[in-house]
Amino acid sequence: MQRGVSPDGSHYYPSFPYTSYARMPVEDVIDLKAFLDTLPPVAGRVEGHSLAYPWSLRRGIGAWKRRYLVTEPIAFGTSPTLVERGRMLVEGAGHCGECHTPRDSFGGLLRERWLAGAPDPEGKGRVPNITPGGENISAWSAADIAYYLESGFTPEFDTVGGSMVAVQENMAKLSDEDRAAIAAYLLALPALD
Repeated sequence: MQRGVSPDGSHYYPSFPYTSYARMPVEDVIDLKAFLDTLPPVAGRVEGHSLAYPWSLRRGIGAWKRRYLVTEPIAFGTSPTLVERGRMLVEGAGHCGECHTPRDSFGGLLRERWLAGAPDPEGKGRVPNITPGGENISAWSAADIAYYLESGFTPEFDTVGGSMVAVQENMAKLSDEDRAAIAAYLLALPALD
């Protein structure tokens, strides 16, 4: 889960967010695996990949990982406890950067534009900038962000939409402390246009 390698030693494609899980503490990954083991199996079988050359060569994924699989924190590293907890949630398990950060031509995250918004992976519009410079949250307080993650309502009484609905529904299951930590981390980021 943290290195993108299957049990048989094959490289996983980075559509599995192991590049985010690489920044999680090992204990949290073990806890995540323990939770997954409690879920019932899903019936059915997934179809195989059909990728065009050169993307069909898994060997190239190893080279991709050398460039993009980074275990160090993207923002901060040692900071106040609440911000550090938020960093672990946003950069790791929440893998927020996978959608909220633009990518380069090889599919790697543009770390200098961390959480500054990106084209929607579903092809419709943009995923918003969630740094303090983002149009949507530039005027939000930590309490506003935490409430949005809990309820799905913005301070302007708009509601969460699109693929973020499922994310928000899961964020609502977090503790108040974890949502406050996420808000503290987001507000501590540099404001990017």
